[in-house]
Order: sequence, then structure tokens, then C-alpha cells
Amino acid sequence: MSRQFAAGDQVLLIDTKKRRYLITLTPGGEFHTHAGVIAHDDLIGRPEGSSFRSTRGSAMLAIRPTLAEFVLKMPRGAQVIYPKDLGPILMLADIFPGARVLESGVGSGALSMTLVRAGAIVRGYELREDFANRATRNVATFLGDEALERYTVEQRDVYEGIDEADLDRVVLDLPEPWRAVKHAAKAMHRGGVLVAYTPQITQAVQLREELAAQGFGMVDTIEVLNRGWHIEGQSVRPDHRMVAHTGFLTSARLLS
Repeated sequence: MSRQFAAGDQVLLIDTKKRRYLITLTPGGEFHTHAGVIAHDDLIGRPEGSSFRSTRGSAMLAIRPTLAEFVLKMPRGAQVIYPKDLGPILMLADIFPGARVLESGVGSGALSMTLVRAGAIVRGYELREDFANRATRNVATFLGDEALERYTVEQRDVYEGIDEADLDRVVLDLPEPWRAVKHAAKAMHRGGVLVAYTPQITQAVQLREELAAQGFGMVDTIEVLNRGWHIEGQSVRPDHRMVAHTGFLTSARLLS
């Protein structure tokens, strides 16, 4: 990858107060804030990590967004799964290059791009056409159009069945994931892994009951908490605020 910014690149601008702005570079385009204007042409051709000044003299740092930064700033309609949960989902589902994954409830595509970037071949099921389209655009925007060779989304209801067979993994972000478990059991090979994200513990409880009834075992449910630390000279303490509860992650393997 070129270290110089080019037209079409995603760029994260960070001001002196650490506020972050995600832009797509367009020839002739301009980024406007209360602190002034930065012309996109001033960024195009410049190396990552360069500093720029707006028309009012305010300094901004320009870098390429990480996946986590893009997820938090990208266009979205549905609530996204936060980065603190995306990493553990990759490990719990044991996503590997070439893994055949069924994802249902794609929302704005945060989990989709995480799975595809890890090398998986992802088929998404999504009820809402606008969510399906937005997820596809976000995946292409961050990973490039070539990523769509490994990512497709169908507008359909996973509760009514799964057409794919011999799946390696099933990943669910649904209000009632237990309704998809019987279909997942038929669509996966033995030893395959299912992971579900559920905001409420009562959802996880009902999911686990259905997993046991459909031949899944090795079931675990975890919650990931993210607490930062304030480190400034000799002042060292946990931050007063933290990213605490977002959802529960339940993983299981198809054993019979």
C-alpha cells in the first residue's frame, strides 16, 4: 500500500482537542469545521502522518483509520458491535482464511468487514434492504471493491432457514438467535462453531437452552469490559469512565 494519500482514500483527521473526523478524499473537495476549511487537494499526495492547517490556522493530523476507528465513525443506521467485542468474536469463532461463514443481522457491516478482513468468505442474511446496502458499501469502502468477491448479502430471514451447507461458522446478531439454531445445526459441519451476540442475559439463557437441544456443546458465555487508564507523569489511575456492558458473547460447537 502506498504511504501517500490518494483520491478515494479514507482519512482520519484529528484536531488539537483530539476530536476525530472521517473523510473520503475527493479531488476538489473540502472539509469544513468551525476551525476552518481543509482542501482535500492539500492532503492528496502527502504522506500519512502529515499535519495540516485549516484556513483559520488550526492544526490537524491526518492518518489512515484503523478498522476500529472506521467502525466507530463510518455511516451507519443500526447500532454497531463495538471493537471491544469484534476482536473476541474472531477468536471465539476461530475465524481463519477461507472459512465459510454465515452471518445474520449484518446491520451496518462492522462485524462483516472484521470477518472478511480476517480472510473469511461471508454470506450475510439481512431483513432490511437499506441495512444490506449500507453494509455492502461500508465493506467496499474500507476493504476495497475486491473484498466483495468474498462478501455477499441476501435480503432474507434466517429464522425461516439457511440454504448454505457445510458451513464452518455461523455468527448471529439477532433479537432471537435461538430461532436460528436449528437451521444452523443443519447447515454446519460437525465441529463447526456458532457465536451469537446478545445485549441481554435473558437472551443468552434462552439461546443456551436451544443450543443444548440441537446438539451443540462446549458452550461458553462471556462479557468483555474495557477499562482504560489515566497515565500522566506520576498520576496513574483507572479512568473514571469505561466501556462496560455492550453485550454477551455466546459460543458453541456442533457436536452431534
